[in-house]
Amino acid sequence: MLKRLVSIPNDESFFLFGARGVGKSTLIKSLFPDAYTINLLLSRHEERLARDPDLLIGEVTALSDQITHVFIDEIQKVPKLCDVVHHLIEDKKVPQKFILTGSSARKLKMAGANLLAGRALYFNLYPFSFAELGDKFDFQKALSFGLLPAVWQRTGDQAIIRFLRAYGQTYLKEEVWAEHLVRKLEPFRKFLDVAAQQNARLINYSRIAAVVGVDVKTVQTYFQILEETHLAVLIEPYSRSVRQQVHAAPRLYFVDTGIARTLSLAVGTKLNQSTGEFGHLFEQFFVMECVKLNQYLELGYRFSYLTTKAGAEIDLIVERPGQSSVLIEIKSSLLQSTTHARHLTGFRDDFENPILMVVSQDEIRSVEDGVLHIHWRDALNELFLRSKT
Repeated sequence: MLKRLVSIPNDESFFLFGARGVGKSTLIKSLFPDAYTINLLLSRHEERLARDPDLLIGEVTALSDQITHVFIDEIQKVPKLCDVVHHLIEDKKVPQKFILTGSSARKLKMAGANLLAGRALYFNLYPFSFAELGDKFDFQKALSFGLLPAVWQRTGDQAIIRFLRAYGQTYLKEEVWAEHLVRKLEPFRKFLDVAAQQNARLINYSRIAAVVGVDVKTVQTYFQILEETHLAVLIEPYSRSVRQQVHAAPRLYFVDTGIARTLSLAVGTKLNQSTGEFGHLFEQFFVMECVKLNQYLELGYRFSYLTTKAGAEIDLIVERPGQSSVLIEIKSSLLQSTTHARHLTGFRDDFENPILMVVSQDEIRSVEDGVLHIHWRDALNELFLRSKT
């Protein structure tokens, strides 16, 4: 098993959230092989504890003190168990720590679940990072099929495509419909297709509502479902005043390029460098690597974007506590160009000693007019991985 970058403590209770298939259960089983495990995907566990959540008290209090952890997988299946876990954590006679994993924070919130504020830590797990795969990482495969663990366990494009298509159907049927997150499945199915085509773009709620055939409020709820089932991340516009900042809507990034291509029905087609799709997927890949590494390494960076009325744009702003902000232009090109930096230099005076950076696939590092042109891998290493060494 590949070593994951997320740092999980062994002396605290915690939640571990993440989309289906990112490896939550596999990670916990590898770190805590002797944990007492309750898998709520199994009907015998779910039905019994849904009927009487207090049965968990008897199970836990009967455990040997040699068992240090109780692992409840897919906690959103029985949200009431959070109250019981709260009680057991408060019970000084119970020595075990609790591990609660799930793919839907929304289901817990809808049920008014006790999220153990102050009594349990929170962690997110994502599809693999390039840094976790190391020498096994394949850039073209990552953009074409994504970084879900099951993708990297399969060989042959057709086997991967079959898996990804099944993944999309499983998300709809088991994550959304079976958990009653929407009243009607067909509009949400259509929404997923439209949203996937908006990957790495600004969200236009009104336009999407018109295409899907629902009202704007419903579309906003659909985006919340994507976030709270950990299928997508929304990057908000820069919060401070910078001249004529205009866009208030967030940018959408699915957590995985393979998922985005699957939902947009493009996963079976060849991905070409010269296409607009490649450019959007490259931006999605880079932004999500930033999100993963920031959370895993607990750096506390904040991400945003900025666009003005005049059309000037910063793809990604990285605000770093105690350090200069980094303004990033993301280009999928193989060769750098001075035109890539034209928007960045116009914002130099709006930030305090900012670092201006153009990331691309170009392996040659250079500095022109104070703008660093750098390969995406080197940028990630310098902004995140080396900051912890």
